[in-house]
Amino acid sequence: MNPFQDIPGPSTFPAPAPAAPAPVEIPAVGLRELPPSERPRERLIRHGPEGLRIAELLGLLLRTGIPGADAVAVGDALHCHFGSLATLNRASHAELARRPGVGPGKAALLMAAFELGRRVSREALDSAPVLDTPARIAALLADTAVGWKAERMVVLLLNTRCRLIRMETVTEGLIDQVLVHPREIFRPAIAAGAHSIVLVHNHPSGDPSPSEADIRITREILRAGLLLRIEVLDHVILGRPSGGGIKGYSSLRELGHLRPA
Repeated sequence: MNPFQDIPGPSTFPAPAPAAPAPVEIPAVGLRELPPSERPRERLIRHGPEGLRIAELLGLLLRTGIPGADAVAVGDALHCHFGSLATLNRASHAELARRPGVGPGKAALLMAAFELGRRVSREALDSAPVLDTPARIAALLADTAVGWKAERMVVLLLNTRCRLIRMETVTEGLIDQVLVHPREIFRPAIAAGAHSIVLVHNHPSGDPSPSEADIRITREILRAGLLLRIEVLDHVILGRPSGGGIKGYSSLRELGHLRPA
C-alpha cells in the first residue's frame, strides 16, 4: 500500500482564485480641476454673483464634491432634491447632512449662509425708508431726478408697512412724454412680492401738473392693480420747485385722480 496514494499531485490541486485588484481611491473632485475661465469663484470675482446658477453658488459653499461629481453637481443635486431654495432654506441640519457630498460640516455652513441671508433681509426692511406721504416720496427722488433729461417712469415697490423694497425704472421716453404699459409696472412688483406700489415720473419742463395722459395712464394702472390685488398708493410727478414755497411735485392722490374711471 502506497501511503502517498491519496495525496493529490501538483496537477490536481485547485487553482488559486485570482487576487482581487486593490481598490483605487478616487479623490473628491474639486472646483480647482476646472479650467480657470469656467470656475464659479473666478467668474463671481470678475462679473459678480448675479450671473452664477444656483448650483454654482451652492458649489462655492460646498467647495468639494464626491467621486464622479464635482461640487457644482452636488449643489445641483441638492437643489433638485429639495425642489426650491425656499424648501432648502427650511431644511434641518440632519436633512442636509444626509445628502451625498454634504455631511455635518457642510450642512452647518449651508445653514449659516441661509441665516445670514435672512438677517440681511430683515435688516434691510427695518432700515428702508417709509414712503407713506407724497412729500417723503418726492424727497427720496428729488436729487436723482434732476439729472433726468427725458421723462422717466419708476415704480417704488413697498411692503405692508410702506417701507421700500426696491425701486425699478420701467420706461424712459422722449423729452415730453413717457409711454408705459401696466404689465411693465406690475412685473417687478409681482416678482418682489410687493404689497403696494407708488408710481413716480418727472416732467423735464419743471411743471409737475398732471397731463390728461398722466391721469389716463394712472387709472389704467389702478384698474390692473385691483385685479392683481396690488394697491397703487399714489402717482407722484416731479418737477422743479419754484419760489414762494411752491413745492416741486404733485400727487395724483392729493388731487383726487387716483380712482378708476
